[in-house]
Amino acid sequence: MVGPVVCAALGLEARAVRRGLARTPVVVVGYRARRAGRVPDACAALVVVGFCGALDERLRPGDVLVADEIRGSGPFRGEWGVDPPQGTEPGIGPVACASPRLLAGELIKDGLSVQVGPLVTADHVVRGKERAIWAAQGARAADMESAVVAARAGNRPVAAVRVVVDGPGHPLLHPGTIGRGLAARRILARTGPALERWGVLLVRGQDEHETEARTS
Repeated sequence: MVGPVVCAALGLEARAVRRGLARTPVVVVGYRARRAGRVPDACAALVVVGFCGALDERLRPGDVLVADEIRGSGPFRGEWGVDPPQGTEPGIGPVACASPRLLAGELIKDGLSVQVGPLVTADHVVRGKERAIWAAQGARAADMESAVVAARAGNRPVAAVRVVVDGPGHPLLHPGTIGRGLAARRILARTGPALERWGVLLVRGQDEHETEARTS
């Protein structure tokens, strides 16, 4: 089994995060994770990386959100082409992320502005009143892929790291988005070393747990 695998929707996201990775493979899963079938079955964890839209004003462009849970916003089977994670209902049951505080701490060590909180996956760009509705339910940011990848994870640990590009007061359809996107890409390129350190700690913890289970 290989270690953690990084999943990115877009080629530009994948190229950015690869700059900081020495050994971790990156899989391009496509817009809305339509090619999530590319994700290997034999890996220690799945980490979804890329850009996101903030749902509240506490997250600003350039901030990094480490998800502590991933929520789906709509029907998985029809919209996503995969079933929801076992034991959850589409749009209701969150998927808990693996060691989010540990991952956030590693990113902070590298000088990134990091927050931890729930991430929601939608099948469309979230804006306006819908953004406020999700924020009122505690979600911090929205993307279009993480819940789809999480639905394929089975019992494997899942993590999501997203760099904010737009949000309240910073609309996506705006000339300033180009500059924010370039800045977000530079920040995404800095996440690789922390992802690999976190992966080592995660796998080490799994190995120690298995050893304790066998000897108890």
